[in-house]
Amino acid sequence: MSGPTAPVLRPRRLRQSPALRRLVQQTRLHPADLVLPVFVREGIDEPVPIEAMPGVVQHTLDSLVTVAREAADAGIGGLMLFGVPVDKDARGSGADDPEGILNVALRAVVDAVGDRLVVMADLCLDEFTDHGHCGVLTATGRLGELVVDNDATLERYAAMGLAQARAGAHVLGLSGMMDGQVAHVRAALDAEGFADTVLLAYTAKYTSGLYGPFREAVQSSLVGDRAAYQQDPANATEALRELELDLAEGADMVMVKPALPHLDIVAAVAQRSTVPVAAYQISGEYSQIAAAAARGWIDRDRAMMESLLSIRRAGAQVILTYFALDAAAALRG
Repeated sequence: MSGPTAPVLRPRRLRQSPALRRLVQQTRLHPADLVLPVFVREGIDEPVPIEAMPGVVQHTLDSLVTVAREAADAGIGGLMLFGVPVDKDARGSGADDPEGILNVALRAVVDAVGDRLVVMADLCLDEFTDHGHCGVLTATGRLGELVVDNDATLERYAAMGLAQARAGAHVLGLSGMMDGQVAHVRAALDAEGFADTVLLAYTAKYTSGLYGPFREAVQSSLVGDRAAYQQDPANATEALRELELDLAEGADMVMVKPALPHLDIVAAVAQRSTVPVAAYQISGEYSQIAAAAARGWIDRDRAMMESLLSIRRAGAQVILTYFALDAAAALRG
Protein backbone atom coordinates (compact mmCIF):
# COMPACT_ATOMS: atom_id res chain seq x y z
CA MET A 1 0.00 0.00 0.00
CA SER A 2 1.47 3.31 -1.05
CA GLY A 3 2.03 6.17 1.35
CA PRO A 4 0.32 9.56 1.30
CA THR A 5 0.62 11.50 -1.93
CA ALA A 6 3.02 14.40 -1.64
CA PRO A 7 1.58 17.84 -2.38
CA VAL A 8 1.96 18.88 -6.02
CA LEU A 9 0.93 22.48 -5.50
CA ARG A 10 3.49 24.09 -3.26
CA PRO A 11 3.09 27.88 -2.88
CA ARG A 12 6.13 27.83 -0.59
CA ARG A 13 8.35 27.30 -3.64
CA LEU A 14 8.09 31.02 -4.35
CA ARG A 15 9.01 31.96 -0.77
CA GLN A 16 12.21 29.98 -0.39
CA SER A 17 14.77 32.74 -0.95
CA PRO A 18 14.99 36.53 -0.70
CA ALA A 19 15.64 36.73 -4.44
CA LEU A 20 12.51 34.74 -5.33
CA ARG A 21 10.37 36.67 -2.87
CA ARG A 22 11.65 39.93 -4.34
CA LEU A 23 10.98 38.74 -7.89
CA VAL A 24 7.31 37.87 -7.28
CA GLN A 25 6.48 40.71 -4.88
CA GLN A 26 3.20 42.23 -6.06
CA THR A 27 3.22 45.47 -4.11
CA ARG A 28 6.22 47.79 -4.04
CA LEU A 29 6.86 51.11 -2.38
CA HIS A 30 8.98 53.90 -3.76
CA PRO A 31 9.99 57.09 -1.96
CA ALA A 32 8.13 59.08 -4.63
CA ASP A 33 4.86 57.53 -3.37
CA LEU A 34 5.29 59.25 -0.01
CA VAL A 35 4.33 62.72 1.19
CA LEU A 36 5.60 64.11 4.50
CA PRO A 37 3.13 66.20 6.53
CA VAL A 38 4.95 69.04 8.35
CA PHE A 39 3.95 71.67 10.90
CA VAL A 40 5.31 75.20 10.89
CA ARG A 41 4.68 77.30 13.97
CA GLU A 42 4.71 81.06 14.19
CA GLY A 43 6.73 82.79 16.90
CA ILE A 44 9.27 80.11 17.84
CA ASP A 45 13.06 80.28 17.55
CA GLU A 46 13.81 76.55 17.40
CA PRO A 47 11.83 73.41 16.59
CA VAL A 48 9.44 72.24 19.32
CA PRO A 49 9.01 68.46 19.82
CA ILE A 50 5.43 67.17 19.76
CA GLU A 51 5.08 64.99 22.84
CA ALA A 52 2.38 62.75 21.40
CA MET A 53 4.32 62.19 18.17
CA PRO A 54 7.87 61.13 19.03
CA GLY A 55 10.31 62.30 16.39
CA VAL A 56 7.95 64.93 14.95
CA VAL A 57 8.32 68.66 15.63
CA GLN A 58 6.70 72.01 15.07
CA HIS A 59 9.16 73.70 12.72
CA THR A 60 10.53 77.19 12.50
CA LEU A 61 10.70 78.63 8.99
CA ASP A 62 14.42 77.83 8.87
CA SER A 63 14.05 74.23 10.02
CA LEU A 64 11.11 73.76 7.65
CA VAL A 65 13.26 74.80 4.70
CA THR A 66 15.96 72.40 5.90
CA VAL A 67 13.57 69.45 6.05
CA ALA A 68 12.14 70.39 2.64
CA ARG A 69 15.62 70.14 1.15
CA GLU A 70 16.16 66.82 2.94
CA ALA A 71 12.87 65.54 1.52
CA ALA A 72 13.83 66.59 -2.00
CA ASP A 73 17.24 64.91 -1.65
CA ALA A 74 15.53 61.75 -0.34
CA GLY A 75 13.35 61.60 -3.45
CA ILE A 76 10.03 61.59 -1.62
CA GLY A 77 6.98 62.84 -3.47
CA GLY A 78 6.12 65.96 -1.55
CA LEU A 79 5.36 67.88 1.62
CA MET A 80 1.96 68.78 3.07
CA LEU A 81 2.21 72.00 5.08
CA PHE A 82 0.12 72.86 8.14
CA GLY A 83 0.37 76.26 9.80
CA VAL A 84 0.25 76.93 13.54
CA PRO A 85 -0.49 80.64 14.05
CA VAL A 86 -0.08 82.76 17.18
CA ASP A 87 -3.41 84.53 16.78
CA LYS A 88 -6.76 82.99 15.94
CA ASP A 89 -10.24 84.39 15.43
CA ALA A 90 -13.73 83.21 14.55
CA ARG A 91 -13.19 83.55 10.78
CA GLY A 92 -9.70 82.10 10.64
CA SER A 93 -8.36 85.36 9.21
CA GLY A 94 -4.77 84.16 9.25
CA ALA A 95 -5.60 81.50 6.68
CA ASP A 96 -5.77 83.91 3.75
CA ASP A 97 -3.44 86.59 5.09
CA PRO A 98 -0.46 86.74 2.69
CA GLU A 99 1.74 87.24 5.75
CA GLY A 100 0.08 84.45 7.71
CA ILE A 101 2.41 81.67 8.80
CA LEU A 102 1.20 79.07 6.31
CA ASN A 103 1.46 81.33 3.29
CA VAL A 104 4.87 82.66 4.34
CA ALA A 105 6.02 79.06 4.80
CA LEU A 106 4.72 78.04 1.38
CA ARG A 107 6.72 80.79 -0.29
CA ALA A 108 9.86 79.82 1.64
CA VAL A 109 9.58 76.14 0.71
CA VAL A 110 8.79 76.79 -2.94
CA ASP A 111 11.73 79.20 -3.14
CA ALA A 112 13.99 76.55 -1.60
CA VAL A 113 13.02 73.45 -3.56
CA GLY A 114 11.16 74.68 -6.63
CA ASP A 115 9.82 71.73 -8.62
CA ARG A 116 12.08 69.15 -6.97
CA LEU A 117 9.22 68.44 -4.58
CA VAL A 118 5.44 68.72 -4.81
CA VAL A 119 4.47 71.40 -2.29
CA MET A 120 1.01 70.83 -0.84
CA ALA A 121 -1.00 73.11 1.44
CA ASP A 122 -3.72 72.10 3.86
CA LEU A 123 -6.81 74.07 2.88
CA CYS A 124 -8.90 74.13 6.04
CA LEU A 125 -9.69 76.73 8.67
CA ASP A 126 -9.40 74.64 11.82
CA GLU A 127 -5.82 75.65 12.64
CA PHE A 128 -6.78 79.32 12.32
CA THR A 129 -10.14 79.52 14.12
CA ASP A 130 -10.49 80.21 17.83
CA HIS A 131 -13.25 77.58 18.03
CA GLY A 132 -11.25 74.91 16.21
CA HIS A 133 -13.89 74.01 13.65
CA CYS A 134 -13.21 73.74 9.94
CA GLY A 135 -15.49 76.59 8.98
CA VAL A 136 -17.51 79.66 9.93
CA LEU A 137 -19.98 79.16 12.78
CA THR A 138 -23.54 80.43 12.74
CA ALA A 139 -26.53 79.97 15.05
CA THR A 140 -28.67 78.09 12.58
CA GLY A 141 -28.88 74.69 14.23
CA ARG A 142 -32.26 73.11 14.81
CA LEU A 143 -32.17 74.26 18.42
CA GLY A 144 -30.45 77.54 17.71
CA GLU A 145 -27.00 76.13 18.48
CA LEU A 146 -23.84 77.12 16.65
CA VAL A 147 -23.10 75.00 13.61
CA VAL A 148 -20.67 75.24 10.70
CA ASP A 149 -22.23 77.32 7.91
CA ASN A 150 -21.38 75.33 4.80
CA ASP A 151 -21.84 78.04 2.18
CA ALA A 152 -20.23 80.86 4.17
CA THR A 153 -17.29 78.53 4.72
CA LEU A 154 -16.93 77.97 0.97
CA GLU A 155 -16.23 81.67 0.55
CA ARG A 156 -13.46 81.44 3.14
CA TYR A 157 -12.04 78.37 1.40
CA ALA A 158 -11.96 80.24 -1.91
CA ALA A 159 -10.03 83.10 -0.30
CA MET A 160 -7.66 80.67 1.40
CA GLY A 161 -7.12 78.72 -1.81
CA LEU A 162 -6.23 81.88 -3.72
CA ALA A 163 -3.77 82.93 -1.02
CA GLN A 164 -2.10 79.52 -1.15
CA ALA A 165 -1.94 79.53 -4.94
CA ARG A 166 -0.40 83.00 -4.91
CA ALA A 167 2.15 81.72 -2.39
CA GLY A 168 3.18 79.06 -4.90
CA ALA A 169 1.51 75.88 -3.60
CA HIS A 170 1.38 73.19 -6.27
CA VAL A 171 -1.46 71.22 -4.65
CA LEU A 172 -4.26 72.38 -2.35
CA GLY A 173 -5.58 69.75 0.06
CA LEU A 174 -9.28 70.45 0.64
CA SER A 175 -9.75 68.76 3.99
CA GLY A 176 -12.77 70.55 5.48
CA MET A 177 -15.51 68.20 4.19
CA MET A 178 -17.84 71.00 3.13
CA ASP A 179 -20.38 70.21 0.44
CA GLY A 180 -19.36 71.73 -2.89
CA GLN A 181 -15.86 72.70 -1.76
CA VAL A 182 -14.06 71.35 -4.82
CA ALA A 183 -16.24 73.14 -7.35
CA HIS A 184 -16.20 76.41 -5.40
CA VAL A 185 -12.43 76.54 -4.98
CA ARG A 186 -11.85 75.38 -8.57
CA ALA A 187 -14.02 78.20 -9.91
CA ALA A 188 -12.24 80.79 -7.76
CA LEU A 189 -8.80 79.58 -8.86
CA ASP A 190 -9.70 79.48 -12.53
CA ALA A 191 -11.21 82.97 -12.41
CA GLU A 192 -7.90 84.34 -11.09
CA GLY A 193 -5.66 82.52 -13.55
CA PHE A 194 -4.65 79.53 -11.42
CA ALA A 195 -6.01 76.85 -13.73
CA ASP A 196 -2.90 74.70 -13.19
CA THR A 197 -3.19 74.52 -9.40
CA VAL A 198 -4.01 70.92 -8.44
CA LEU A 199 -6.89 70.10 -6.10
CA LEU A 200 -6.61 67.12 -3.76
CA ALA A 201 -10.08 66.39 -2.37
CA TYR A 202 -10.38 64.72 1.01
CA THR A 203 -13.18 62.57 -0.36
CA ALA A 204 -13.63 60.30 2.65
CA LYS A 205 -12.46 61.98 5.83
CA TYR A 206 -13.84 60.07 8.78
CA THR A 207 -14.35 61.19 12.34
CA SER A 208 -11.78 59.31 14.37
CA GLY A 209 -10.30 58.85 17.81
CA LEU A 210 -6.87 58.81 16.15
CA TYR A 211 -6.61 62.56 15.49
CA GLY A 212 -5.54 63.40 19.04
CA PRO A 213 -1.78 63.79 18.46
CA PHE A 214 -2.44 66.02 15.45
CA ARG A 215 -4.54 68.34 17.56
CA GLU A 216 -1.57 68.76 19.88
CA ALA A 217 0.63 69.43 16.86
CA VAL A 218 -1.57 72.27 15.59
CA GLN A 219 -2.57 73.47 19.07
CA SER A 220 -6.23 72.98 18.19
CA SER A 221 -8.88 75.01 19.98
CA LEU A 222 -11.59 72.43 19.25
CA VAL A 223 -14.09 71.51 21.93
CA GLY A 224 -16.32 68.59 20.96
CA ASP A 225 -16.03 66.89 17.57
CA ARG A 226 -16.66 67.34 13.86
CA ALA A 227 -19.21 64.59 13.40
CA ALA A 228 -21.68 66.98 11.75
CA TYR A 229 -19.47 67.25 8.66
CA GLN A 230 -16.86 64.49 8.74
CA GLN A 231 -18.03 61.00 7.84
CA ASP A 232 -19.33 58.33 10.20
CA PRO A 233 -16.83 55.44 10.46
CA ALA A 234 -19.76 53.01 10.27
CA ASN A 235 -20.61 54.09 6.72
CA ALA A 236 -19.08 53.04 3.40
CA THR A 237 -21.63 53.94 0.74
CA GLU A 238 -21.47 57.67 1.41
CA ALA A 239 -17.74 57.61 0.70
CA LEU A 240 -18.51 56.44 -2.83
CA ARG A 241 -21.15 59.14 -3.17
CA GLU A 242 -18.60 61.73 -2.05
CA LEU A 243 -16.18 60.31 -4.62
CA GLU A 244 -18.70 60.77 -7.44
CA LEU A 245 -19.35 64.36 -6.35
CA ASP A 246 -15.67 65.27 -6.03
CA LEU A 247 -14.89 63.85 -9.45
CA ALA A 248 -17.84 65.69 -10.99
CA GLU A 249 -16.64 68.93 -9.36
CA GLY A 250 -13.18 68.60 -10.87
CA ALA A 251 -10.96 67.00 -8.22
CA ASP A 252 -7.54 66.12 -9.62
CA MET A 253 -6.76 63.65 -6.82
CA VAL A 254 -8.84 62.13 -4.01
CA MET A 255 -8.00 61.11 -0.46
CA VAL A 256 -9.12 58.67 2.22
CA LYS A 257 -8.31 59.55 5.84
CA PRO A 258 -7.48 57.83 8.19
CA ALA A 259 -5.81 55.06 6.20
CA LEU A 260 -5.39 51.83 8.18
CA PRO A 261 -8.85 51.73 9.83
CA HIS A 262 -10.42 52.30 6.41
CA LEU A 263 -8.44 50.13 3.99
CA ASP A 264 -11.74 48.79 2.65
CA ILE A 265 -12.65 52.34 1.65
CA VAL A 266 -9.22 52.91 0.12
CA ALA A 267 -9.75 49.78 -1.99
CA ALA A 268 -13.30 50.72 -2.99
CA VAL A 269 -12.29 54.26 -3.95
CA ALA A 270 -9.28 52.99 -5.90
CA GLN A 271 -11.48 50.60 -7.88
CA ARG A 272 -13.83 53.39 -8.93
CA SER A 273 -11.67 56.50 -9.16
CA THR A 274 -10.53 57.90 -12.49
CA VAL A 275 -7.91 60.09 -10.77
CA PRO A 276 -5.01 59.21 -8.44
CA VAL A 277 -5.96 58.04 -4.95
CA ALA A 278 -4.13 59.12 -1.80
CA ALA A 279 -4.46 57.93 1.79
CA TYR A 280 -3.32 59.66 4.97
CA GLN A 281 -1.66 57.58 7.68
CA ILE A 282 -2.67 60.00 10.41
CA SER A 283 -1.03 61.04 13.64
CA GLY A 284 -2.63 58.38 15.82
CA GLU A 285 -1.61 55.64 13.41
CA TYR A 286 1.97 56.91 13.55
CA SER A 287 1.98 57.32 17.32
CA GLN A 288 0.66 53.81 17.97
CA ILE A 289 3.64 52.33 16.14
CA ALA A 290 6.12 54.77 17.67
CA ALA A 291 4.85 54.20 21.23
CA ALA A 292 4.78 50.41 20.96
CA ALA A 293 8.27 50.37 19.43
CA ALA A 294 9.61 52.63 22.18
CA ARG A 295 8.46 50.02 24.70
CA GLY A 296 10.13 47.22 22.80
CA TRP A 297 6.83 45.56 21.94
CA ILE A 298 7.27 45.72 18.16
CA ASP A 299 10.02 46.34 15.61
CA ARG A 300 9.49 49.97 14.55
CA ASP A 301 10.92 49.74 11.04
CA ARG A 302 9.23 46.46 10.24
CA ALA A 303 5.84 47.71 11.48
CA MET A 304 6.36 50.98 9.61
CA MET A 305 7.00 49.26 6.29
CA GLU A 306 4.22 46.70 6.78
CA SER A 307 1.69 49.44 7.48
CA LEU A 308 2.74 51.45 4.41
CA LEU A 309 2.72 48.39 2.17
CA SER A 310 -0.81 47.54 3.32
CA ILE A 311 -2.02 51.03 2.36
CA ARG A 312 -0.29 50.76 -1.01
CA ARG A 313 -1.68 47.25 -1.56
CA ALA A 314 -5.20 48.50 -0.88
CA GLY A 315 -4.82 50.85 -3.83
CA ALA A 316 -3.40 54.16 -2.63
CA GLN A 317 -0.94 55.61 -5.14
CA VAL A 318 0.12 58.37 -2.76
CA ILE A 319 0.58 57.99 1.01
CA LEU A 320 0.81 60.88 3.43
CA THR A 321 2.84 59.63 6.37
CA TYR A 322 5.03 61.00 9.14
CA PHE A 323 7.33 58.06 8.40
CA ALA A 324 8.12 59.39 4.89
CA LEU A 325 11.80 60.22 5.44
CA ASP A 326 12.49 57.08 7.50
CA ALA A 327 10.70 54.89 4.98
CA ALA A 328 12.60 56.49 2.10
CA ALA A 329 15.87 55.72 3.87
CA ALA A 330 14.80 52.11 4.45
CA LEU A 331 13.79 51.72 0.80
CA ARG A 332 17.16 53.00 -0.35
CA GLY A 333 18.78 50.35 1.86
